[in-house]
Amino acid sequence: MPAFQVLSNTVAWLPWGASAFARAREERKPVLLFIATTWCQTCREMARTTYLDPSVATFINNRFVPVRVDADLRPDVSERYSLGGWPTTAFLTPGGDVLGGGTFVPVHRMLPVLAQVAEAFAARTGELVEELPPLSAPCTPAAPVSLAILSDAVFGAYDGENGGFGREPKFPLVAPIRLALELAGADEHSPYRAIAEASLDAMGWGGLYDEVDGGFFRYAARRNWQSPHSEKMLDGNAALLRLYLDAGAAFGLARFTERAADVLRYVQTWLADPVDGGWWGSQQADDRYYGVITHDARRAVTAPQVGRVLFADANAAMVSAALHAAGVFDDDGLRDFALKSFERVLLASYKPGAGVAHSFDGRPGVRGLLADQFAMAGASLDAFALTGNVVYEMMAEELAHYAIRLMWDDVGGGFFDRASDEPEPAFGLMRRRLKPFAANCDLTGTLRRLADASGDPAFTTLADRTLAAMAPLAAGHGPEAAHYLLAVRAAGVR
Repeated sequence: MPAFQVLSNTVAWLPWGASAFARAREERKPVLLFIATTWCQTCREMARTTYLDPSVATFINNRFVPVRVDADLRPDVSERYSLGGWPTTAFLTPGGDVLGGGTFVPVHRMLPVLAQVAEAFAARTGELVEELPPLSAPCTPAAPVSLAILSDAVFGAYDGENGGFGREPKFPLVAPIRLALELAGADEHSPYRAIAEASLDAMGWGGLYDEVDGGFFRYAARRNWQSPHSEKMLDGNAALLRLYLDAGAAFGLARFTERAADVLRYVQTWLADPVDGGWWGSQQADDRYYGVITHDARRAVTAPQVGRVLFADANAAMVSAALHAAGVFDDDGLRDFALKSFERVLLASYKPGAGVAHSFDGRPGVRGLLADQFAMAGASLDAFALTGNVVYEMMAEELAHYAIRLMWDDVGGGFFDRASDEPEPAFGLMRRRLKPFAANCDLTGTLRRLADASGDPAFTTLADRTLAAMAPLAAGHGPEAAHYLLAVRAAGVR
């Protein structure tokens, strides 16, 4: 009996890669793709219940090629294949194109769903085994709208009753609050100051902040910041740390600076590696904050586990935030730890001529992701500004040139999210190179800083072309259009 037909009580997951899809073509089976994260409560629930059911596991192993992806380790795969969030349950052709799917599937529904997909695939095996035709070119974006209209759209999403932007689920969007900080300036009576203060107060002293262990949760299920999902992410806390520090300085309000200090204590207590430096990427969700639980009851519950993976982009963001905080609090120990952490992550992830790897957990992860290159370049410039060590500035230039060489769109302007020199041929939705809006807007600031540090005006030209490419897209991003408006302001346009 062939190995793939042996019954098993556990799903025989394969990693994402060409070999899994080659097997699907050879065996003429559809692919079951499970995208999850280590910190997601519902992901763990589906793995613990649905996929551990013996009947489900046996059916999957016999009729599908099962592939599991960690969304944190492969954000490029997750960006293209996630169907409404995590967990994602997607059914693919052997060529990697999507047949259908959804999110969480409970155990009692899984077998009927699997049977339906398997039967539908068997009826069309001949036409679905081969890869579908290449993806069509994207539609031409709309013309740019004026900065005033964009600003009105951003602040039109402000929640005047609860603070923050948007409805439920409620995420702590940093860019529109930072835009409000800039627009308020020193005017104590500015409506933008009121927006920023109300949002910072609602997030920092509402359900989104963990008053027991410290740190911000990822998001709240309700519009009033209650019912938080209790996972905590390094990148989110790094961004909010910097935001509260800047708000405290801009408004002269000690409570914001003190809240930033609380966030820093959380990160250093729960996410930092005190021996070798660096910060782990996340603290997983648990059941403590679902329903009404008193603070005393919360303290009695074991804290959620920390995911032991270093991510280049999140660590770079935290390095930059920690260096800034070290200056605010006159903390030489924090400064030294931030530089040590930067050196650790850089040495673990960098490869000459190949940029930095996305993650490190004993060995480097996937390479060639845009966010990692520019986040580390930005942290390099921060380290250079603090120490004057020209090696840091040279590293920032090298990472930027790597991204320019392999991710720059010389026709339309802007950067794609992943490099063009993939180790194996792209297939399915991986053939589609995406241009992430917020990342492209944000990296223009790093390009301008590089132009100043290196004296090379070519970086400024690329920043201008990137903003021009993002301009037609801004109106479609709601309050996140603030990323574009901040980048335009940094370019000197008011």
